Amino acid sequence: MVQIPKQPVPSSPAPPAVPTSADVARLAGVSRATVSYVLNNTSAVRISEPTRRRVHEAAKELGYVPHAAARSLRAGHSRMVLMPSPNVPAGPLYSRFLSELQWALSRLDYTVVQYGGIGLDRDEAARAWAELRPVAVIVPGGGLGAEGVHVLKRSGARAVVTLGSERVRGAHALLLDQDGVGHSAGAHLLARGRRRVGVVMPEEPGLEFFSRPRLEGVRRALEGTDATVTELPLAYEEDSAARLAGRWRSLGLDSVFAYNDEYAMLLMRALQDECVDIPRETAVVGADDLMLGRLLRPRLSTVHIELPSGRDLAELVDRAVRDPGGEPEVHEVFGARIVHRESS
Repeated sequence: MVQIPKQPVPSSPAPPAVPTSADVARLAGVSRATVSYVLNNTSAVRISEPTRRRVHEAAKELGYVPHAAARSLRAGHSRMVLMPSPNVPAGPLYSRFLSELQWALSRLDYTVVQYGGIGLDRDEAARAWAELRPVAVIVPGGGLGAEGVHVLKRSGARAVVTLGSERVRGAHALLLDQDGVGHSAGAHLLARGRRRVGVVMPEEPGLEFFSRPRLEGVRRALEGTDATVTELPLAYEEDSAARLAGRWRSLGLDSVFAYNDEYAMLLMRALQDECVDIPRETAVVGADDLMLGRLLRPRLSTVHIELPSGRDLAELVDRAVRDPGGEPEVHEVFGARIVHRESS
């Protein structure tokens, strides 16, 4: 047996001392209180611009950053807004909304932290979120219950905001009307003389939160007419779209609401490969009004969706943090309107 000789462990140099606000104050020639006022953007105390500049330069030279935990102790709460990662694939439209929201919250001096907790039940996830002691939690999608809201508030969260189709007791709610998206598409196809409507149902996990209400919206738009609705399971893959397109004519459909623009573009390409004429044989409607849909030929008809303003949501969070005992606000924020182009 070969023995590996032991090597002496080299002694590592002691880590450099962590700079403190006192170090910044000495270098800038100001008090520690002034350093705190400047670096925490305290508006209640007037500090001259030259003094602010000296403090920022000293902090940069020393590599000093404020201690978030210490600031939280002084304020009685953190400035952390927790945003659990959505448990569904986020498209371009939703991603833009999240970016705007994070920017707006940062302008209000909140730190936004995204939390990945895939596989956790929402109320179970709420306990994991609570361990981080956020001042507010913004929950996309469904699943969070009243118990989860209670856990978060007991841990110190001053605001819990849900984005979904239903409100949760104790939480502020932005109600997103997915049913209205489907209704807009169905009503448009009906008005265009289409009577055999297919509705794409994505097979990707989690999207049923959006696709089921959209399907019901189409059914509602066609209710009381001679039009029919056919569900069309479809994975977001070229092979899946090709298989569906290959049997398209046997389905006898004259139109399709393809859930959103991305699925619509996927299916349109496959239908055109099968020489299905769009829109003469089959009208196609998507949703989200993405720029790519306007570049297709024929250009894609779509449902334009008005998401809530990121700035408005950030201001709602700030109001709730300042007045945690206030009555939860409920806002219906989803607007949907058809954009008619050549594909229908």
